[in-house]
Amino acid sequence: MRFIFRIVQKQIIVLLGGPGTGKSTLINELVARGFCCYPEISRQVTMKAQQEGIEQLFLEKPLLFSEMLLEGRIQQYKNALNEPDNIVFIDRGIPDVVAYMDYIGDEYPEYFTKACEDYKYTKTFILPPWEEIYQSDTERYENFEQAVKIQEHLIETYKKYGYELIGVPKDTVENRILYILDKI
Repeated sequence: MRFIFRIVQKQIIVLLGGPGTGKSTLINELVARGFCCYPEISRQVTMKAQQEGIEQLFLEKPLLFSEMLLEGRIQQYKNALNEPDNIVFIDRGIPDVVAYMDYIGDEYPEYFTKACEDYKYTKTFILPPWEEIYQSDTERYENFEQAVKIQEHLIETYKKYGYELIGVPKDTVENRILYILDKI
């Protein structure tokens, strides 16, 4: 009897893009389809700070906010490695932290860039700014023009760390999901 073994590589896939591009909507749909997904954690960090009396932690203490995000995103990456699923989707990645710090013009410790070098994602899908679906809320304070600038910093940062960005077209949620799954 002959056995054939197939080695399956763990795929940790990031959905990225500026605020309001539809990442969380796609993550929610992927969860509904049974995929292992990790949500964006910045809203959790922001809401926790608001409960402690800091209205906009990112604006008031950007380095602390970014340190908390970096720690959370590294933990998501490590958790993804241990998932039984071979494909794990993550809403935003480690390089997002550096891109946002560059966007606001703040300095950050060397371990931020080291984390971007040490934890590499398998694929990166980028969603374009889309004014028709863009909405501000209590955790998303940027206007659409700022979201476009953030997008530029995200592209620059991910390319700096060697990522090939796969553009996701503006389309229905269903078609965007099919596009992503086809590229995996």
